[in-house]
Amino acid sequence: MRYGREVLRGIPKTVHGGQAWKTEGIEDYSHNLNPFGPPECLPDIIATAMGDIGHYPDDNCTELKATFSKIFSLREENIAIGSGSSEIIRNFPNAFIEKGEKAIINRPSFAEYSQQCRLVGAETAFNELTEEEDFRINTEKISAAVKSGAKALYICNPNNPTGRIEPRRKILEMVKTCRDEGVLVFLDETLLELVPEHEEISCAGFVNEFDNLVVAGSLTKSFAIPGIRIGYGLASPGLIEEMDKVRMTWNVGQIEQNVARILMSEHIGYVKKAASVMAKESKAMNSELKKIGFPVGNVSDSFFYFCSLKELGIKCSEFQKLMLKDKIMVRDCASFGERFDRYVRFSVKDRERNEMFVRAVENSMRRLG
Repeated sequence: MRYGREVLRGIPKTVHGGQAWKTEGIEDYSHNLNPFGPPECLPDIIATAMGDIGHYPDDNCTELKATFSKIFSLREENIAIGSGSSEIIRNFPNAFIEKGEKAIINRPSFAEYSQQCRLVGAETAFNELTEEEDFRINTEKISAAVKSGAKALYICNPNNPTGRIEPRRKILEMVKTCRDEGVLVFLDETLLELVPEHEEISCAGFVNEFDNLVVAGSLTKSFAIPGIRIGYGLASPGLIEEMDKVRMTWNVGQIEQNVARILMSEHIGYVKKAASVMAKESKAMNSELKKIGFPVGNVSDSFFYFCSLKELGIKCSEFQKLMLKDKIMVRDCASFGERFDRYVRFSVKDRERNEMFVRAVENSMRRLG
């Protein structure tokens, strides 16, 4: 007797980076977190919530929404709070996509989009990002796909794993095309805060202008706190109301609410400093990798790289093993699809660790002969 839903057949668990913590002494370049770790004041911030954990957390996250309202110049009705942006990603198709309806998803991109769509029985149609187009979104292809029939379009900016950033005008052009066709847009900006001048790229301030737009964000990457689950969604009040219907009650604990409120209102400078440092170090890292003959390509738009290993003649699974000999973990991109089994993703950190990374790459290339 099989009790599982039919739609669950053949759906595997998604694969993510950031697993090096399981192995002692490994420097993890497979995730894309703020490389400076959580702010030193984090334990003190957590302590501020200890007096409140004897009762249920505020299910509406009232104080946190008020904080976000000031930061984004939006009404509290424009804001949803989630247990990480992963919950916002989950709630979107559960609120809006019917079984059999189509979601357009760029590939490669974050695996949870298609996973959560498939779990509600949606059809996923992939817009293939190509090396020939530098893995950037072709708006003509998107327009044609949208007009052929869809319920939603997913965009990740910066895109994970490619690191490519699309300018605001290009994103809003696609949002407008989708609005004209009655198609929703899920825009994931989770990684954007770690990019200098991200305010000029973000579309968060346009959610009232475009009633088909949901913008997702998180504190996970920017403050390097993946173990504390805090995410948010920004959209028109009507969309937020629908997403709230599928949200789990008490989904964000009091500790998370306090941490998010204080970090976002008092410590955003910590994130901006990290973004500035990584932008500078990315250029230095790129230059050093080119000197040793590693096919790194252009300086990344963001703070992580997506590189082809075809010139080295190896798959990333082999390169990953070589790098581990020097205690460095990189992200094997085969999980994004078979055509990416020769691509590696790695992040940017500070000068000392980046120099260690370059030495490990040089050693790995030497071992290849």
